[in-house]
Amino acid sequence: MSIFRFQQFSVIQTQSAMKVCTDAMLFGAMAPINKGGRVLDIGAGTGVLSLMAAQLGAEQVTAVELTLASYEEAKLNFGNSPWGDRLEAVHQDIQGFAISIGRQYDLVICNPPFFENHSKTTDFLRKVARHNDELPFADLIKSVDQLLSSQGLFYLLLPINAVEKFVEAALMAGLYLSKQTDFRGYIHNKAKVSALTFSRTDVVFSRALMTIYQSDRVYSHDSEQYLSPFLLRFSS
Repeated sequence: MSIFRFQQFSVIQTQSAMKVCTDAMLFGAMAPINKGGRVLDIGAGTGVLSLMAAQLGAEQVTAVELTLASYEEAKLNFGNSPWGDRLEAVHQDIQGFAISIGRQYDLVICNPPFFENHSKTTDFLRKVARHNDELPFADLIKSVDQLLSSQGLFYLLLPINAVEKFVEAALMAGLYLSKQTDFRGYIHNKAKVSALTFSRTDVVFSRALMTIYQSDRVYSHDSEQYLSPFLLRFSS
């Protein structure tokens, strides 16, 4: 059984197509969580982002996942965590969930299918998890528009080459990019992914660059600040 162990919880990831990775962990650790807020995790996978949100103080987290295997693992991971009463797993596509749920969220987080117009893997679960066939950007933005509260934030991780197209589409729905943090592995690397924060209000835009590692297997000071409450290597 494949298990990724954090300080306060563990993530079983035997069946889920996409495993815990550094980009996703840093993305989750940097999430703009308001303590006591209601969070929606779209495409939750193993539920790792939902679990991180609960640890950061979210009052209620709903994790929506399309594939049955990932949904079942997320549900199991939630039940094994200290926050089982605050975590809910839903097996449904987000388009249908947005129509049926009848409530809104203070924060919507998403690490969505990454690739458009790339060769498709033959593994069905990885195909669903890594390509946007099942969740086109237009559908994601429409669902977020339905589910996000008037003062809420939308937070997602994208490849840097997809940011401009997504930002333009989001703007058409009245979602304004307020913050962009680009992730690069080492100081000599180019950034490959960006953590984006959108709001319904056009505010001053800020952009930052996060270098994850200062040397081989050694986190930078900035990334360590975010990851130290989560990773076992930083436990006292």
